[in-house]
Amino acid sequence: MSMTSPSRRDFLSQSVRLTAAGSLMAAGMSYAAQTAAAPTQQPQAPLPVSDHYQLLNVRLEEGFERDGNAVIATRTALYDLTVREGKFSAIEAAGTARNAQRPQWDAAGALLLPRTRDMHIHLDKTFYGGPWQAPRPRQGKTIMDMIAREQVLIPQLLPTSQARAEALIGLLHSKGTTEARSHCNIDPVSGLQSLEHLQLALAKNPAFPCEIVAFPQHGLLHSQVDGLMREAMQMGVQYVGGLDPTNVDNAMEASLDAMFQIALDFDRGVDIHLHETSASGVAAIQYMVDTIAKNPSLKGKVTLSHGFALATLEGSALDQLITGMAEQQMSVASTLPIGKLTMPLPQLQAAGVTVMTGTDSVIDHWSPFGTGSMLEKANLYAQLYRGSDEFGLSRALHIATGGLLPLSDRGERQWPMLQDEASMMLVEASCSAEAIARISPVRATFSKGKPVFAA
Repeated sequence: MSMTSPSRRDFLSQSVRLTAAGSLMAAGMSYAAQTAAAPTQQPQAPLPVSDHYQLLNVRLEEGFERDGNAVIATRTALYDLTVREGKFSAIEAAGTARNAQRPQWDAAGALLLPRTRDMHIHLDKTFYGGPWQAPRPRQGKTIMDMIAREQVLIPQLLPTSQARAEALIGLLHSKGTTEARSHCNIDPVSGLQSLEHLQLALAKNPAFPCEIVAFPQHGLLHSQVDGLMREAMQMGVQYVGGLDPTNVDNAMEASLDAMFQIALDFDRGVDIHLHETSASGVAAIQYMVDTIAKNPSLKGKVTLSHGFALATLEGSALDQLITGMAEQQMSVASTLPIGKLTMPLPQLQAAGVTVMTGTDSVIDHWSPFGTGSMLEKANLYAQLYRGSDEFGLSRALHIATGGLLPLSDRGERQWPMLQDEASMMLVEASCSAEAIARISPVRATFSKGKPVFAA
């Protein structure tokens, strides 16, 4: 499927990062010039630390404004929200039911949006939190060359990997993200040390729930880490990972069988990196579909990360593979790649396949471009799949929140509702469409009602 013309994709591949950076600056510069419906001042500090408090003057979306059938604007109003034990216990018009006996915090008109989720990231190996370091040149390098480079780099990163993971969690909180799924290296170089350090970092950040994928970055068979992967399962890891079974392990069926066997033995999920764009990539996806069908306990528990081979198909071949994935309740974690291939994400979603996104690399030896912002990912989704109007922009938020949106497609408020979990962010925007288009700055982030970031 091609949702954009080749020239559009070429333009995006050359300029999207500049666009994102420009959007960030534009959001800050234009903030003071917004209409009276937008925030007029930054929220005050400090944030409340009580289990029972009020947020005052919070902007909530109420519905869509239409011109005929076209959505042209989003209607909002100010509310006072009461949070108790991590949930919304009251949602009332601003100024109508304030309780001075409760801790209060004035959001000053900032827009409330659901928290975001980073569903594909590598917290265990990052340059973030240390001195600037760009990746080595990639031109002409194969994935095996990159693995060889990593075998040298990992020992250099291990002494500070816990501290850097903690710093990266702080960055994600500052971008509105309160939960994640992190892949963690299991390889002969680091053994289980990367996992141990990541678990220590997460233990120090209980307000950041994070699933862990044991990731055989150097190849499950190639690096002979089946035993280490099984030890990782015993340490509480939730997912078995895998990597390019043909290009890295040179044995597609044997590699996938070994990965699935660990999952079956420990009753865990699977989340595999599949970058292969040749016929072997398509064959690997079909083999996974067939394996799940033969092992019903795996149904609904397998995530295809990247899955670039899907972008090489079209017509009935693509439809048939997507149908099989939907039947086995597979999910897809995409970083929304830019380039010659456009992932068929809308088709996957239309068929019932859950599609998630993540930042993947945040300043590491693979890529220097990750910012940690899921709003940026939603912005990119809107650009790639033609969502530049008010309605399309507002819908693009779903890719970052796991489908949670303030308004339904009909324009009815569906979030927040009483007793919803108060995991949320306050942003400098008049509505979610603006927040996506301008990648608006996050002013505060809350995880289950607990404040974890304030600008």
